[in-house]
Amino acid sequence: MEGMVLYHPTVCPVGNNYQIAVVVYADALISVRVGKKSYFCHTNGIRKSKPGVHKITVPMSELDEARGYTLIAEKMIERLDYYSKTGEPVERRYAFRPIEKTSDINVYHLADVHGYFDHAVACAEPYSNGLDLLVLNGDVSSASDTFDAITLCYKISSRIAKGEIPTVISRGNHDLRGALAEQLTEYMPDSLGKSYYSFRVGCIWGLLVDTGEDKDDSNSAYGHTVCCHDFRLCVGEMIKSTIENPKEEYEADGVRYRLVISHVPFTFPKDEKIFDIERELYSDWANVIKENIKPNLMLSGHTHKCCISHPGDELDELGHPCTVVVGSELIKTEANGRIMRGAYINLRENNARVVFNSNLGDVCEQIIKI
Repeated sequence: MEGMVLYHPTVCPVGNNYQIAVVVYADALISVRVGKKSYFCHTNGIRKSKPGVHKITVPMSELDEARGYTLIAEKMIERLDYYSKTGEPVERRYAFRPIEKTSDINVYHLADVHGYFDHAVACAEPYSNGLDLLVLNGDVSSASDTFDAITLCYKISSRIAKGEIPTVISRGNHDLRGALAEQLTEYMPDSLGKSYYSFRVGCIWGLLVDTGEDKDDSNSAYGHTVCCHDFRLCVGEMIKSTIENPKEEYEADGVRYRLVISHVPFTFPKDEKIFDIERELYSDWANVIKENIKPNLMLSGHTHKCCISHPGDELDELGHPCTVVVGSELIKTEANGRIMRGAYINLRENNARVVFNSNLGDVCEQIIKI
């Protein structure tokens, strides 16, 4: 793989499939073999060979049953009209651990890394052994301005998940900024080009909500480059279409935990991080989710301050759909430079153990009902 693939693959749940994302930095053909069947990154039958993120869709049921996959890379020497030249296939085998437990499920949540890779690893690595699900919830970089910035989430996943467990990756508001932001769909997990979707991993059903930017589209900071109001209307339609098929979604056989993943905790009061936009729309989202989906937890970042907020608490301005865990923090101190915190969440029978920990090793934990 050396000279072609940069990190371990990242296995992302999207709907009832996995998208296996492979960061490729040289011309190469990438495929995945599960059992005896091969899967490819292609556009209408044309295999991708240029550097970038090669996303390969594999049926979830097949990978879960196989409990492993083989990554195959072939150097693209010369792509011609006829008789293209490729190198010999190079293979690497990966074990995969689907979520088969129905309790005692270990989740690690990170957001707002803003490029501090070493800090992020220091937070998550102590919990990597026995981890069942990794959630990278937006603003992993401060902007989508370079290839390295966009793929930093995969670098973190490579270190923590090692291609062996599912990883949920969502967008944050900073991900919409930068010269490469308009190409983000090519790099990130998606459902038919959309950055918002439902997913299923074992007994966990999740709704990935994307709020887009955090200020009004007319804000001068954006220079007329975003249209997030129209985008949010589409997200709202997705939420409403999801509740039209509950038996195929959050009420499907085997679903035990229901999670909402949203970088912005959109029901929080407006302050220096939560701006005065879309209050009616966000309230409608929260109500629809609460009355129909009845999630156990919403996982968020954005505020740069770890907290747990229950419905009716001081931070519940628009009507939380459930308890909200803001599991990320990034602060600057004179003594220690940057301090980062993430959240380890252990899902149990009727409660969850939430542990906020920092890159310096300090921890704070709380048991909450779910």
